[in-house]
Amino acid sequence: MTKPYRSENFSPFHTNSSQYCKEVIIDRIYEDGSEVLEDYVIKEEKVEFFLNGEKFLSVMTIAKNQDAHIVGFLLSEAVIKTVDDIQSINVSEDGLKVEVIANVSQEGFENLFKEKTLTSGCCVGVTGNAEKTFDCAFVSTDYTIKAKDILSHMKKFNKPSELFDNTGCVHKAELVLEDGTVYISEDIGRHNAIDKVIGQASLDRKDVKRSVLYASGRLSMEMVVKCVMHKIPIVVSKAAVTFQGIKSANEHGITLIGFARNSKMNLYTHTGRVHV
Repeated sequence: MTKPYRSENFSPFHTNSSQYCKEVIIDRIYEDGSEVLEDYVIKEEKVEFFLNGEKFLSVMTIAKNQDAHIVGFLLSEAVIKTVDDIQSINVSEDGLKVEVIANVSQEGFENLFKEKTLTSGCCVGVTGNAEKTFDCAFVSTDYTIKAKDILSHMKKFNKPSELFDNTGCVHKAELVLEDGTVYISEDIGRHNAIDKVIGQASLDRKDVKRSVLYASGRLSMEMVVKCVMHKIPIVVSKAAVTFQGIKSANEHGITLIGFARNSKMNLYTHTGRVHV
């Protein structure tokens, strides 16, 4: 058998990102021929989340930043109020089990097991508190940012990462604080990526109320809800927004920006936070 060629996007990793991929052999078919190639595909894992000794969720994700992931999720779902409610976090040696001991909001915890809203994620997600979040306060802040700074940052953000270059199969989220601190995460799910950057900032006890969240996926209602829960005032994506995303952002004080590419972007709500 002829040894397969390497796919043109198959390049040596310079970081440890290769552990999140698998090498596969593929047949690539063209109009006038075919070839056998080696290629990378993303390696998603089922990670189990345990809270106070009980398993409450299994999620398909990249087994990276699992501690931040569970923290971001619990905060977004109002199961815990602050990271200080957490007493301990333990990630198993294989990375597929995360155990948290925490003081929980009984109401938030019970809502996880009531009627669920299937989210519009690329990986089917689930949330128990989508409607409940709309009881929270309006996001009010005097934080502003220059349009050129957003566009400049998006040009860097939109450059493919090493993991995306080799798989074409990850979303990215980036949380940029006013003091210049940056948190970055990639995952097969756009919700997961956002939970992870929020979780990273929370574990560092960072205040995210004067920050911008950059995302690679579309901004639907549940993505906006995460910003509402954490009072992140500005969310930006290179992709589209949905009507429910616009509606919830407008009602809850979030500056919603879509199609941020090259030298332009669309502002949908609370545009006064962005100035020329």
